[in-house]
Amino acid sequence: MDDLKENNPHDSSLPGFLGVIDSTISRVESVLLAAGVLLMALNTVANVVGRFVFQYSLFFSEELNRILIILITFAGISYAARQGRHIRMSAIYDALPPPARKGFMVLIAGVTAVVMFALCYFSIGYITKVATSGRVLPSLQLPVYWIFLWVPVGFFMTGLQYTLTAVKNLTGKDIYLSTRVLEGYDKDELEV
Repeated sequence: MDDLKENNPHDSSLPGFLGVIDSTISRVESVLLAAGVLLMALNTVANVVGRFVFQYSLFFSEELNRILIILITFAGISYAARQGRHIRMSAIYDALPPPARKGFMVLIAGVTAVVMFALCYFSIGYITKVATSGRVLPSLQLPVYWIFLWVPVGFFMTGLQYTLTAVKNLTGKDIYLSTRVLEGYDKDELEV
């Protein structure tokens, strides 16, 4: 498993076709996150320069940043789940013996996956309501529901990551925080 971390951050620990899909999704998430953050920074800097140097503000800047924040947030939750970087409240978990921790991790991953899939379902319902309202963004004149399309995708991908984590814990001998991250703390995390 350590070899996987050292080689390529997009390599998957899943076998066969699932590994190819997992690796491809990892690459797409990384590109979306990097491009989203860079584009948001560029848009903000351009707007500030335009406003203070040329006395002309970009009329679409606020709407574009709102779209990018939604993209980054919901692509980022799946990425965080894939990298095992989600928030953990582990006081009880850490006190358990390894077999109980493994079972607890399967339960946590399974329940979280169900919640993510439920949120995906509800977000689709919300997007449908927004789409039928016919609202558009004032500056860009894009339908408002377009900016929310990343929400169910992010929830679904996060649910999928947690499902795969539960499966990895059920089939593997070690305890995994994600399909590619073993449980434990880095030295940096312990130095507070």
